Amino acid sequence: MGTYIDVTGDGVGDDGQVGEGAERAARRDQAVRAAVEQGLLGPDTPIVGLLDVTGIRETAAELRAAFDAVTAPGTPVLHAFAVKATPLVPVLRLLRAEGVGAEVASPGELALARAAGVPPAMTVLDSPAKTPAELREALALGIAVNADNPQELERIDGLMRSGVSRSPLGIRVNPQVGAGSIEALSTATATSKFGVALRDEGAREWVVRAYLDRPWLTRLHAHTGSQGVPLSLMARGVAEAYALAEEINRRAGRRRIDTLDIGGGLPVNFASDATTPTYAQYARTLRETVPGLFDGRYGLVTEFGRSLLAKHGTVVARVEYAKSAGGRAVAVTHAGVQVATRTVYAPENWPLRIAAYDAKGRPKEGPAVVQDIAGPACFAGDLLAEGRELPLLEQGDHVAALDTGAYYFAHHYAYNSLVRPGVYGFGPDGAGGVVFAVVRSPQGIEEVVVEAGGAHADALTSGLAP
Repeated sequence: MGTYIDVTGDGVGDDGQVGEGAERAARRDQAVRAAVEQGLLGPDTPIVGLLDVTGIRETAAELRAAFDAVTAPGTPVLHAFAVKATPLVPVLRLLRAEGVGAEVASPGELALARAAGVPPAMTVLDSPAKTPAELREALALGIAVNADNPQELERIDGLMRSGVSRSPLGIRVNPQVGAGSIEALSTATATSKFGVALRDEGAREWVVRAYLDRPWLTRLHAHTGSQGVPLSLMARGVAEAYALAEEINRRAGRRRIDTLDIGGGLPVNFASDATTPTYAQYARTLRETVPGLFDGRYGLVTEFGRSLLAKHGTVVARVEYAKSAGGRAVAVTHAGVQVATRTVYAPENWPLRIAAYDAKGRPKEGPAVVQDIAGPACFAGDLLAEGRELPLLEQGDHVAALDTGAYYFAHHYAYNSLVRPGVYGFGPDGAGGVVFAVVRSPQGIEEVVVEAGGAHADALTSGLAP
């Protein structure tokens, strides 16, 4: 067993994940050095995103095993990756190969999932603002849909009257069990924008009647939140949805609801290489809190995102200049707000660990010095990390922002028209080295111009002539 680490506040510690974290760190170190040696990182390409393919596969297997261990034999379970976490087609294809489907929340995400070969039967559409066209497409394809509100359900009613769909359909409810430590990522608060608020006057009865009146409603969906939400609160949200499903089935006199979509949102430990909490811990917490969930009467859908990818991604950037200000050492790098938007704007909620590497991509050695890691954007707050103790970074060295495989380099923020970095997956080459595969090519300057309306340069000077 590894060191006890409790990051959820539930007294739930490490499940021997420290050793796994050390292996992951060793693969990362090897990949950073190989990226420099193979020219993926250098003066002309000063920033890249790296994805640990071995780690992604291992985590997908851990997810499947965790729920297999608590569900009755033969229970249908779909693990659908929340595409918003890392919307990259090769990543979705890799997860599909590992038995993981896709949870999508926009036409763009659905297009990515389809491009990755995720079949409709392994796809779930969740969004609080689905258009009629989105609903029509989903029902035509046979994709599962969770209606967010009564008005959306009315739209689905009309579509169901005009044709037959193979789509599993349900309603998303908000159990209103409270918030975690990050309000913006807590989706079961009293005033959350998501789902039907169960504790509002008349809402629960409306949901029950909706199912009793529509035999094609067979699923029920609830999601409590993600980062900052403890396992106990997540389990309470699932328990509320389970209790509602039991009530609906009891009043219907038969099993009207056959599948519970319990969302995802497992928090990620950004403080160390250890993976805590684990899927196994969460599954056990659910079994203890809602034992009937796993007795085989209900199929299950999960929608994990960040927890599948975060630990397996690294942003690596070259130190362009090393300077000092007010006695503080400052490393000016190419990783900032464009790849770490949440960290730059809300560092108290999204602090990142930083690893230092030398010019050859080897772990940097030397006494720790308090320093800032600055990004390239033209505003003072563009800091990847502030006041960190690291070996003194010098011009030509590299910094790595760890645990950035989800919601970081795949979500480019085009401040200062900074180009999107290339993203590369890495794995063993079979001879003790590292081989890379292009996941997303680096963006070229000409693409920046096109996206900025370059083809319409005269639109405002001559296109609106009186």
